Amino acid sequence: MTSETPDIAGTAPVHFATLASLQACVGEHLATSPWVLIDQQRIDLFAQATGDHQWIHVDPVRAAAGPFGTPIAHGFLTLSLLPELAASAMHIDDVKMGVNYGLNRVRFMAPVPVGSRLRGQLRLKAYEAIEGGAQLTMEVSIEREGAVKPVCVAEAVSRRFT
Repeated sequence: MTSETPDIAGTAPVHFATLASLQACVGEHLATSPWVLIDQQRIDLFAQATGDHQWIHVDPVRAAAGPFGTPIAHGFLTLSLLPELAASAMHIDDVKMGVNYGLNRVRFMAPVPVGSRLRGQLRLKAYEAIEGGAQLTMEVSIEREGAVKPVCVAEAVSRRFT
C-alpha cells in the first residue's frame, strides 16, 4: 500500500495495486477518509429523496427547541455516506467495479448535528475470494470531528471485481 501527498483535509487515498493484496490486511486498519461536511442542504436533500421530513432534521426553528438544540442528520444519511467515505479513503488499482452486498451490523451511537464534519475509519474484517474478485467485509467507524465516540459503526460487505 502507498500514500499520496495529503490533501487539505489531512488525508490522501491509500492505494493498493491489487485486490488480492488486501488479503494480507485482514484485521488491519486500511484507511481514513477526508472529512465530509453535513450541512442543512445535504440533510434537506436526503429528506427529499427519502420522504423522511421529520422536524428534528428539516425544521431548524423547531429543532432549536428540541433535545439537541439544532437539526440533526438522519441516521440513514450517515449510513449512506459509506460509499463516499470508502472511495475517498482508498483506491484499488485493478478493481473495475464494486457493488454493495449488504450490512451485517449497524449502530447509530450518537447524533450528527447540522454543521458537523464526519470521516470514516476503515478496517478490513474479512476477505473472501469469489469468482472474478473478492468479497470484503469492512468495519467502518464514522467519527464526528471533536466527539469522543463514533456516531455510527457499520460492518459493510461489498464485492469488488477485477
